[in-house]
Amino acid sequence: MLPRLQLNADVDPVVVRFLEELKAAGFTGDIESHYSSRLAVATDNSVYQQLPQAVVLPKTTHDVSLVGKISAKSTYERVTFSPRGGGTGTNGQSLTKGVVVDLSRYMNQVIEINEKEGWVRVQAGIVKDQLNDAVRPYGYFFSPDLSTSNRATLGGMINTDASGQGSLKYGKTSDHVLSLQAVFADGSILESDLSNGLPNVGEFAHKALEVTESVCREKRQQILEKFPPLNRFLTGYDLKNALNEENDRFDITRVLCGAEGSLAFITEAKLNLTPIPKARTLVNVKYNSFDSALRNAPFMVEANALSVETVDSRVLNLAKQDIVWHTVSDLLTDVPNKEMLGINMVEFAGQDEAEVEAQVGALTERLNQMLEAEEAGIIGFQVCSDLASIGRIYNMRKKAVGLLGAAKGRAKPVAFAEDTCVPPENLADFIAEFRELLDAKSLNYGMFGHVDAGVLHVRPALDLCDPKQEALMHEVSDEVVKLVAKYGGLMWGEHGKGFRSEYGPDFFGQELFTELRRVKAAFDPHNKMNPGKICTPLDSDAELVKVTDTKRGYYDRQIDVQVRDSFKQAMECNGNGLCFNYDTSSPMCPSMKVTADRRHSPKGRAGLVREWLRQLTEQGVDILDLEQQALNDSTPVKTMIERVRNSLNKRHEYDFSHEVHEAMNGCLACKACASQCPIKVDVPSFRSRFLNIYYSRYQRPAKDYLVANIETMLPLMAKAPKVVNAALSQKWVQSATAKTVGYVDAPLMSVPTLDKRLSEKQLKAFDLQYLEGLSKEQKQQHVLIVQDPFTSYYDAEVVEDFVSLLIKLGKTPVVLPFKPNGKAQHIKGFLSKFAKNAKSTADFLSLIADIGIPLVGVDPALVLCYRDEYLEVLGDKRGDFDVLTVHEWMLPRLEEFATRESSEEMWYLFAHCTEKTKMPNAEKEWGAIFAHFGAGLTTVPVGCCGMAGTFGHEVDKLQMSKDIYGLSWKPQIQDLPKDRCLATGYSCRSQVKRFEGEKLAHPLQALERLI
Repeated sequence: MLPRLQLNADVDPVVVRFLEELKAAGFTGDIESHYSSRLAVATDNSVYQQLPQAVVLPKTTHDVSLVGKISAKSTYERVTFSPRGGGTGTNGQSLTKGVVVDLSRYMNQVIEINEKEGWVRVQAGIVKDQLNDAVRPYGYFFSPDLSTSNRATLGGMINTDASGQGSLKYGKTSDHVLSLQAVFADGSILESDLSNGLPNVGEFAHKALEVTESVCREKRQQILEKFPPLNRFLTGYDLKNALNEENDRFDITRVLCGAEGSLAFITEAKLNLTPIPKARTLVNVKYNSFDSALRNAPFMVEANALSVETVDSRVLNLAKQDIVWHTVSDLLTDVPNKEMLGINMVEFAGQDEAEVEAQVGALTERLNQMLEAEEAGIIGFQVCSDLASIGRIYNMRKKAVGLLGAAKGRAKPVAFAEDTCVPPENLADFIAEFRELLDAKSLNYGMFGHVDAGVLHVRPALDLCDPKQEALMHEVSDEVVKLVAKYGGLMWGEHGKGFRSEYGPDFFGQELFTELRRVKAAFDPHNKMNPGKICTPLDSDAELVKVTDTKRGYYDRQIDVQVRDSFKQAMECNGNGLCFNYDTSSPMCPSMKVTADRRHSPKGRAGLVREWLRQLTEQGVDILDLEQQALNDSTPVKTMIERVRNSLNKRHEYDFSHEVHEAMNGCLACKACASQCPIKVDVPSFRSRFLNIYYSRYQRPAKDYLVANIETMLPLMAKAPKVVNAALSQKWVQSATAKTVGYVDAPLMSVPTLDKRLSEKQLKAFDLQYLEGLSKEQKQQHVLIVQDPFTSYYDAEVVEDFVSLLIKLGKTPVVLPFKPNGKAQHIKGFLSKFAKNAKSTADFLSLIADIGIPLVGVDPALVLCYRDEYLEVLGDKRGDFDVLTVHEWMLPRLEEFATRESSEEMWYLFAHCTEKTKMPNAEKEWGAIFAHFGAGLTTVPVGCCGMAGTFGHEVDKLQMSKDIYGLSWKPQIQDLPKDRCLATGYSCRSQVKRFEGEKLAHPLQALERLI
């Protein structure tokens, strides 16, 4: 039985009192101090891990000011803070042992857009892509572009002075910040353009202005000599650009940009916007080696390109194995008889289309000459001017970071020296020596980056669970620092310092670093703001954070290696945070989207399970043995009584497992993470395993047993469907079901039943001997329909229409006997029951598959269960069979079916989220099928509908289900003709019927009408 996990890292009593006083003072945001919330922000996109004391999530600038004012009391001097946005930093900038102040949940709005003057004012928690969506209708965009743009917040971009692709022309974030609203550690508020006047004497803001300007003026010559003339300058307290030489004006905005939250909280920003280019063209140049791509990059920059991005063969090969490749394979085709080992993506953009066209023409003419002469290692190029296609290529490039993290084996690419910056003319030589360094230590690595700015991302693969390899990381880090200095560059070109702050004194020199400390002391004399990052206050004995500080690997190595390997879907999460994608039309993690709670994300859930495994290991528990015991169906009465008692004791007995369960309970098991996450963090997989073990100690709720047995009950209920429906329609029954079982909006049985409908069609009954006796030609004319519980019993019309469609297509349909699928059992963690059902059904389908007649199912989620969950639980015992979805069966056979003349008919497809993520070509393939039959099909971009099997019927999930439906489905469907809207998933059709009162058709039903 699962033991109770009583470890709950206590919060410092001083912090507890601070939080209580903060709430009493009128703080309107959220205050979270439970262990799971703290764990969710104990990691970021780096290798480090620090458990904070608490998380506060302010709603207003006044809330942030309260944090500072109350903590300024001498009683709370040891309470420290770190601001946090998307947590995408690769160097631990937002990690702290103090209090995390997270602005991303609430402070994420556009405040004002000035179209005439081309600026916008936003709250710091807004996501970069979200901002661009808001200003796009006005013809603008915020130009600094990041690979994490769909989850990185503007506050984070400002604090690290982020740049990214196109920075050679567009500049860094600081180049576009017109002013900032900053809250200091004493609660004083400063508008950096001084639009609200000078701060009061005695406030930290007043002294910060006075001291920083003095430093910038008095040390001007030393500053100019030390700061290198690079596109990327020394992040953190940009003293060089704080003084404008043209007008001799001091601008504190520049000092705050790149300060990593070590000076003040940034709550609002006024940003300069860039007009959207009227013309954009991407030239993808292919090379026979990565070195050739690097050495040819300066030539591309000289062609007046907007940007030159590079990717090596390792990244390309990983992309080819990922879901992302199907979107770009036609844009980056292989060169016959040549191996493509590097590419440069050269973009031209501007307001003058003729000028852009001339620039591209000049480059392509020169490239053709170089190809003929076999110069520079160029083996080919492709030109792309389609905006959607350009976007797809950059999405592939953006995913490169995550793809590197998906490398097989225990050694994973590690970010610690991956944003070095050297003068572009030195880059190829620098990288050659960098490679020699890594090769000498037998390390694997991938490379990509912004060669136009001399920035390259290099991530050596290391297993940080191995103390020796962690020591190797520290060794390589120190050697790279020396190498960067040799080539006149920077250790931190664009991703900030964070835990690399220890190298600051050497880069700045003692004199200038002392001045930085003087600036820090003026802003934050008590070292409360992100202590240890960038520098420490003058006259303070506080230390800088170090590269050698505690990492995730320290905790992970405490888990038995066999357990780590077994739970790798959770263990391998590297924190890249793609699951925080704000886009409502993206299927990635709907629960995270509506809760804005990091625990309810694949990253959060993976982190909680890792800690759960660590605590179990710490107690000496053999986790894999415990899991096997939990799979044993025979439960003694004594154990059942103990489970009930444990459940009753939940109210007053702490168990960390409850916090893990809370996070797992919010998962819809939509499987988007299993394919959308570059690391393939598969929450439904380890969620079902967790639930299986969790309920070895605690009693399951009644609703779980209903779900686990629904497939057994449905055939019995179908014997009297009208009686069942009459009962379910009674309000008192609905009320009682909600209160006792915990289910609402139970669907009604199909009347007439599927059996009744099929009997009227006089179909050939299933007869194994008959099917085996058919000739090869006859078998090609037959189709075996695999039933699923929800469509057959709740939406039988779909199966009936599929039968009619097949007959119209000249096929002979045979409906197989109903066999339980078991997906619902897997979702709820009834793994023993699921394994038995899966084995029985797999044996039957394997037997039928031997006949050689196609097996086809109509619901994509349940069809995909045969390929995914069945393989996961049965392995080699799954057998050899393949169930196709309707579109998979139809597409390769289109030539057999007569075409129809094209008509004006337009249909709108809402695809199931599991189908879209596991079968990325599904929507396009449905479009090809409809086109064959003369109809148009428009794919509607939506995420999850919020039903997800039985999730939406559970009382405690009802509001979340409704909120998820409101994210993308409701706004998309309300303006479309409902009789033209199609949904492939039963769950999706059920959800629309519940909230819209309209029944959508399956695409096959539309085809049946068309033919």
